Amino acid sequence: MSKRESGPGPLLSTIASVGHHVTDALQRLGFASRFFVMLLLWSGQSFRRPNLTIREIYYSGFQSLLIIMVSGLFIGMVLGMQGYETLQRYGSADALGILVALSLVRELGPVVAALLFASRAGSSITAEIGLMKATEQLTAMDMMAVNPIARVVAPRFWGGVISMPLLAALFSATGVFGGYLIGVVFIGVDEGAFWSQMQASVDFRYDIWSGIVKSFVFGVAVSLIAVFEGYDAVPTAEGVSSSIKSTVVKSALAILALDFVLTSFMFREAG
Repeated sequence: MSKRESGPGPLLSTIASVGHHVTDALQRLGFASRFFVMLLLWSGQSFRRPNLTIREIYYSGFQSLLIIMVSGLFIGMVLGMQGYETLQRYGSADALGILVALSLVRELGPVVAALLFASRAGSSITAEIGLMKATEQLTAMDMMAVNPIARVVAPRFWGGVISMPLLAALFSATGVFGGYLIGVVFIGVDEGAFWSQMQASVDFRYDIWSGIVKSFVFGVAVSLIAVFEGYDAVPTAEGVSSSIKSTVVKSALAILALDFVLTSFMFREAG
């Protein structure tokens, strides 16, 4: 048999494989977009029962509070030590409060809090919805004329969206306290200079507001990925496990990519 008759070559096979993956990705993106639109449309029905959303704020937000605050405290303490070590070389140790506050409010607070939220709450949301699908609870709701998106998905989505900015704010506040603990209490930086320079340099519009916007966008992204991966999970133990892993990986990549995009626009506005 000649080479021409032996079937497609490796180049054509590679092109076909790439095309197959691209079409699958586009199809999944279209399904995710349609899912997001349906989620928004059915959210009104979900808001008529606010206890559902409040319960999810408790599970997603309050139960993530410990890891958020402990992580924020230690990151603030590390910033205090590293910042003092750097600033004292240039005779600017009193500016430690500015360094700690701006680092946390602008970047580390929203980003690290979102990564922790995705790992703790996002994976839990995916696992819960995925297991409900595997045990056919979502199908049973549909058969009883109860929309699973309005009853199960929407409260978890909005619970995550509401919780994320609050967690990021607490993360930043705890981090500032950690920087104060190391810089002022243990190292001996002047307390008045620490707080006064921080208050004079941190601007609400360009610093605090940008952190709020970032944390809100991250909350939408992480919550949407978590509920979609759970709702679209293959109804098997392996499928749910794969969806949980996909939630954590995709959420981390989405947070870092969105952080770059948002920072680019915010720096442009500040300039």
